[in-house]
Amino acid sequence: MYDYENKTQQNGQSTSGNGEYRYSGPFYQDQYKGSSGQTAGTYTTSSSFGEIKKPKKKKWPALIAKTVCVALIFGVVASAAFQTTNYIGAKIRGEETVSESGTNEDSSVSLPPLTIDPSEVYTNGSSGQEISVSGIVENCMPSLVAITNVSVAEVPNYWGFWGGSSRQQEQTSTGTGIIIGMNDTELLLVTNNHVIANAKELTVVFSVDEGNEETAAVAAKIKGADESKDLAVIAVNLEDIPDETLSNVKVANIGDSSSLKVGEQVVAIGNALGYGQSVTTGIISALGRNVTLQNDDGSSITNSLIQTDAAINPGNSGGALLNMNGEVIGINEAKYSYNGVEGMGYAIPISDVESIISDLSLRTTRDKVAEDKMGFLGVTCQDVTEEISRQFDMPRGVYVSSVTEGSGAEKAGIRKGDIITKFDHINITTYNDLKEQLSYFSAGEAVEIVVQSPDGAEYVEKTVEVTLSPRSDVSQ
Repeated sequence: MYDYENKTQQNGQSTSGNGEYRYSGPFYQDQYKGSSGQTAGTYTTSSSFGEIKKPKKKKWPALIAKTVCVALIFGVVASAAFQTTNYIGAKIRGEETVSESGTNEDSSVSLPPLTIDPSEVYTNGSSGQEISVSGIVENCMPSLVAITNVSVAEVPNYWGFWGGSSRQQEQTSTGTGIIIGMNDTELLLVTNNHVIANAKELTVVFSVDEGNEETAAVAAKIKGADESKDLAVIAVNLEDIPDETLSNVKVANIGDSSSLKVGEQVVAIGNALGYGQSVTTGIISALGRNVTLQNDDGSSITNSLIQTDAAINPGNSGGALLNMNGEVIGINEAKYSYNGVEGMGYAIPISDVESIISDLSLRTTRDKVAEDKMGFLGVTCQDVTEEISRQFDMPRGVYVSSVTEGSGAEKAGIRKGDIITKFDHINITTYNDLKEQLSYFSAGEAVEIVVQSPDGAEYVEKTVEVTLSPRSDVSQ
């Protein structure tokens, strides 16, 4: 029997068992060592079940301290350490001056009406009728893609060969995406933020092309991301997609997760273990499971998720949880892993995040700006963490502790004590969120920012347009 009452945690890990919640992606292709995947970060729940962890690379065993002195295996140990460690332990704290930028342009991007009607598509069923799993798979699989993320992570430098305490190392991971729409120039896909986080290069392989050796992966770009909801929308240029592929893909049919009932049958599709799309089935086990995610930088998010016993594995993140009408009712995100525990997977309810997905889809697709052209707000700031928010009844976001005279922030009316909550329609909960969004905007460009301003015992929301300053205007 698992002793929930006596279970304790230390450094984000269970000290009385192996139980943990894990992101169902990304799956680290170049680091996988067999029966156990990689994790990164820590989830905790409002229940006593334990902790939820993002996939990260295995930590090097404590035994290395003893074996390092054995000269015969020194080279082997060092090589393995370089390949298996990518955990980022540094947390941004205290006041820091914003130092990255980007731009805000009006976008004509719009999502077209959904193009799939169950009454037209499913040959073994009609509108309003449940159909077979094979019928769902046949007709919904063309809406799925496999995502590959080549990213760079900070790796602890155990041996000191390069100097310093850490170094950068490239890593490759895979996840899943769902086709949700198309505009004049792009095909749009939704996935989890953790699937595309820190991306240096993103590519997708359409499920209709799986097994076709002549079809190469297609480049994709991040259109927008919301870390607080673990969501991201990525875009693929239509001109980069072969005509035959484009003619065979489909826009996913979106369902209503608010009407789900416990016990309903569901189908999960995703790029499990990076092998390509695979299918599992199950039921809705529970609704409204509150889960809090603690990220590597110390920030945390809390979401209410769908629980299912359909198998969810590393690489499934960003994939579709479908009802028996072939409609997307959830975006697969996490699972619970513990000896003796089975069938506890989790998905983001689609109806809870439709408006966020729409907002992200409408953003202009951007590349990061060169450092010498970056724009700046001209503020110093610090995080309003969840704990601070509860303790002092403050909005979650980034607290402005000072404003540089003459900067774009000052001219737009941002003042000390304001809390930045949105940047270009993206929710901002940490300083890192703000820096990431700013990195796409150039000096001289205007961006819409939402701030909460103190007004007596309350905060009043206001939206301002800030023309970002060049570096010379905000240099200390």
